[in-house]
Amino acid sequence: MRKILIANRGEIALRVMRTIKKMGISTVAVYSEADRNAPHVKYADEAVYIGQASPEKSYLSADNIINAALQTGADAIHPGYGFLSENAGFAEKAEENNIIFIGPPSSAIRTMGSKLAAKEAVSAYDIPMVPGTDHALTNTEEAKRIADEIGYPILIKASAGGGGKGMRVVKTKTELDSQIQRAISEASSAFGDGSVFIEKYVASPRHIEIQVMADNHGNIIHLFERECSIQRRHQKVIEEAPSAVLSPELRKNMGEAAVKVAKACGYRGAGTVEFLLDENHNFYFLEMNTRLQVEHPVTEWITGTDLVELQIRVARGEKLSLRQEDLTIRGHALELRVYAEDPLNDFLPSVGHLERYQIPSGENIRVDNGFETGMDVPIFYDPMLAKLITYGKTREEAIQTMILAIENYIVEGVETTLPFGKFVCTHDAFRSGNFDTHFIQKHYTPETLRSEQEEAARMAALIAVKQYTEDLKKLRIPGV
Repeated sequence: MRKILIANRGEIALRVMRTIKKMGISTVAVYSEADRNAPHVKYADEAVYIGQASPEKSYLSADNIINAALQTGADAIHPGYGFLSENAGFAEKAEENNIIFIGPPSSAIRTMGSKLAAKEAVSAYDIPMVPGTDHALTNTEEAKRIADEIGYPILIKASAGGGGKGMRVVKTKTELDSQIQRAISEASSAFGDGSVFIEKYVASPRHIEIQVMADNHGNIIHLFERECSIQRRHQKVIEEAPSAVLSPELRKNMGEAAVKVAKACGYRGAGTVEFLLDENHNFYFLEMNTRLQVEHPVTEWITGTDLVELQIRVARGEKLSLRQEDLTIRGHALELRVYAEDPLNDFLPSVGHLERYQIPSGENIRVDNGFETGMDVPIFYDPMLAKLITYGKTREEAIQTMILAIENYIVEGVETTLPFGKFVCTHDAFRSGNFDTHFIQKHYTPETLRSEQEEAARMAALIAVKQYTEDLKKLRIPGV
């Protein structure tokens, strides 16, 4: 590969480009009207305009991106995450134009893109799955019969879904009709596919995912787990590696199960197998994400690997240089997604102008960033500004470094998830490791965060007054 086009924007485009440049390969950025002056455009060796601000006319336009690759002579396309990264048709279109798609085969994307197809693919591998249907529901009478068999509460899920869309918890039979119709409507609107199915609702789960990497020569490894249980609206906000609750035996069993999932769909490249872990530490296959994950940096830090470099090497036909026995966990890493969202207002997006934007730096602090002072946070895209990642020899050290980094992260002009991140890192439930995916429902309210911020401001004011008084004493001239 001599030149790679990055079919994405923001922090992930910059992060991917850094590795590509490190490997001595040229980079091509693509940008919409809203991103004309964005950092990823300035950083790339070349940049191509691909359309208006609306994602459908730019970053989601496969034809525009393929044309940009052909125009610049790019050998390969790295999709990052989101947008077209899990679009089988886009991967096929790249292959048809003799452009390497840095990701799995389109067949694997298609299989794992449907939760029902994924369940069917892994069913022969003796992998634990949550009790439920293995096909799309055709009517509410069938749903009622199955729900009665597995018992309430149940979870209705969109087959083509993600990010919590098309998902409904049903506690009683009387709710079932209305919730199924809502799930079907939401799934049809979000994904163009109204297929839904039913699973037993795991009441207090932890969300554990396993990073896998596979080459074209039959080698598949896992790079241990990530804990992703701190979520809002079924979307992750804080991730860490390793998990505080996995024993070596459970880690081994989940890792082996993840490798089997990758084998089941003929996988290649970087992928993530997601599991639910119940209160008794039973794990169940949830889904597979056929791309690089937002939270990949925590895995890189504890394993000493560059997952993007491994992706590129695998895509150009190289054998994996790592064997499973070569990998060990070293220390602990934590990631906070710094979203332009207001945690005091139900985490709603907070678009606006970045009047001041200063990222923290220092030992064991990494920021995968996509913004700078003076930029506007556009309304068209995911509101993530950056990912703040910290490392420590122990979990406690990583948490303390995260708190320090949050305190030194300056953002003026929009609200962010930084205060929420500090709230989590200082909460007893998180620090003890005794939490699940319902952390926000159980422990967080805007009032709690507001009172903590007010108390911190009061203490800061008292300290400032005390310091001012002491400074005055030092300045007084004796006898005057």
